[in-house]
Amino acid sequence: MNEIVRAITKPSVCPLDCPDTCSLSVTVSGDTIEAVHGSSVNPFTDGVICNKVARSYPEFVHGEGRLTRPLRRVGKRGDGRYEPISWDAAIDMVHDGFSRAIEQHGPQSVMPFNYAGPHGELAGGSMDRRFFHKLGATLLNRGPLCGAVRGTAYTSLYGPAPGMPPEQARDADLVVVWGNNVTVSNLHLMRVLKDARKNGTRLVVIDPKRTKIAERADLFLQIKPGTDVVLAFAVAAELERRGALDSDFIGRWTTGFDRYMKEARKYAPADAVDSCGLPAEAFAEFVDLYAQARTVAASFGNGIERGRSGGSGLRAGMALQALTGNHGRRGAGVIAKPGLAAPKTTDRLQRPDLIPEGTRTFNIVDVARKLLDADLDPPVMATMIYNHNPVCTHPDQKTLIRALSREDLFIAGCDVVMTDSLAFADVILPAASHFEFDDIYGAYGQNYVQRAAPVIPRVGESLPNTEIFRRLAARFGFDDPIFREDDAALMDAALDADDPRMQGHRPSEVPLDQALEMKAAGGAEPIMCDTVIPATASGRIELYSQDLEDRFGYGVPRYETVARSFPLVLISPSSDKRTNATFGGCSESDGPEIVEINPADAASRGLTSGAMAIVSNDRAKVALKVLVTDKVRAGVLYSPKGTWLRSSETGNTVNALISADIRADIEEGACYNETFVEIAAQ
Repeated sequence: MNEIVRAITKPSVCPLDCPDTCSLSVTVSGDTIEAVHGSSVNPFTDGVICNKVARSYPEFVHGEGRLTRPLRRVGKRGDGRYEPISWDAAIDMVHDGFSRAIEQHGPQSVMPFNYAGPHGELAGGSMDRRFFHKLGATLLNRGPLCGAVRGTAYTSLYGPAPGMPPEQARDADLVVVWGNNVTVSNLHLMRVLKDARKNGTRLVVIDPKRTKIAERADLFLQIKPGTDVVLAFAVAAELERRGALDSDFIGRWTTGFDRYMKEARKYAPADAVDSCGLPAEAFAEFVDLYAQARTVAASFGNGIERGRSGGSGLRAGMALQALTGNHGRRGAGVIAKPGLAAPKTTDRLQRPDLIPEGTRTFNIVDVARKLLDADLDPPVMATMIYNHNPVCTHPDQKTLIRALSREDLFIAGCDVVMTDSLAFADVILPAASHFEFDDIYGAYGQNYVQRAAPVIPRVGESLPNTEIFRRLAARFGFDDPIFREDDAALMDAALDADDPRMQGHRPSEVPLDQALEMKAAGGAEPIMCDTVIPATASGRIELYSQDLEDRFGYGVPRYETVARSFPLVLISPSSDKRTNATFGGCSESDGPEIVEINPADAASRGLTSGAMAIVSNDRAKVALKVLVTDKVRAGVLYSPKGTWLRSSETGNTVNALISADIRADIEEGACYNETFVEIAAQ
């Protein structure tokens, strides 16, 4: 008689590279995930999750692409032909490949190649960092690929102090959403905005595209891509001319005002009209709203950082809050970095003290050119791709593919599913999904800490990242006890259990039905310039940054244009089907990706909705499906990021069109949105 398997519901957390870090409710039948829903454990996400997580996670975990056994390459590099092997044989292959490189060229000839696939403290960077640090491998500066420009823009003003939790925006009478497609990449802020609007809050949206949130705004400024700093400077100068800056707040809480405003005063309303492409009346209305508001909250997305003047645009936009005194009370502030409130002890977890003195560091955006540099000393002869799908996320895709095609390069790969990047690996290690191991989760877009436990057994022979790197450490003879610590010990190393914000819980024992709110000292709400003090050297908001002046020559923001060789600019924003490239192999992403185009640009090229077109420049050609819409401004194309190679008949994605040579003004960040192209019917 067959036993009836009853579905049960278990708690979990979403680990994807997204600011919201939702609490989840997972329906499990036997060893299979049947459905994923939101849960109310986290009061910020409170039962709501994005469609892509609900639709694609069961397929991601149990679909045809799932890796369940270690594999060895038996075909040509990149053609995806593999045969199963044992775990011992796979670990031996990694040991042999790394050891050959080290024997010939030293430990820095080995390079980890990872970014931010899962955001759990353990899966994202724990035992793996200890292993590569001890090995003496080349270090990787990962932030310039995404996030570092925005993060440094914020910390240049405020230091590593937590910003405003998004819920507080309910108390604002004006909210500015700048370069943030809320419904796609910051979903739960949408609910906050709805509540605020019911209370009479005004909403301004600044974006090159009329997004869903822009359609609900009191004022929408459809800015030209990359001109954000011009707009922010022109607003600051006009507010000063009207006497609408808060001189008392500026005197008490800021430094560098004179140097900052000397640059801002170079811009007038006419510059916002000419450079930003805004109607004069829209600019004037924005200044009016800012000047009249008592309490302003401002949210800034990552899209701004993807241009040459991205760091300057973010800094100048955030600085408007300080210039107008919009700090020091609930509802006033910059909605950014609230997760800094968590008492993380990252050095204890990752052990950077193991790094040999003098170890070099590569900017992750430079990896392709480093791999192809014949004069590099020592050369990179072995790498491990994990928590990352670089072929589908890096700029200059074709050069990266050429770099990964080197026959003399040993490549180990580790992932949950078979990706375009793993197709270049010599050996593949199957990773467990986050539904199959313990982890603890902070967030970068809200201020709660959550823990999750497995909801299903590990699929096939897959292993968590932590166990994979324990086995590698043992194979390399690393006998220090830190390489044998179990996942509970790693969780306890990730956060300070003695900090009052942990509410008496060891990190490894945070209840699964709780989300711990990270507050300011004494249990107060985090409010910048009240319960939270800027963590800068001066203890004030630094409008002039000596650090950025010393490192990059941008003590104050500055606008710089990029020469254009093609008539259209291509923006590749977040997708409603994928989180970066995660889920790119799922059925939701089958078929060609769309490219949105303004009716005027489409008409002049004979393009209609539903037709296939080729978007091209000197680097590549990409096949995309046309969607004609007035939601994008003339001169701009809009095609979501994270597609896999199979999505285009040309075998390239939009990343092949993007230059790796153009960099942001600070942190040498990738400039995805400085991509100039032409489009024509296929």
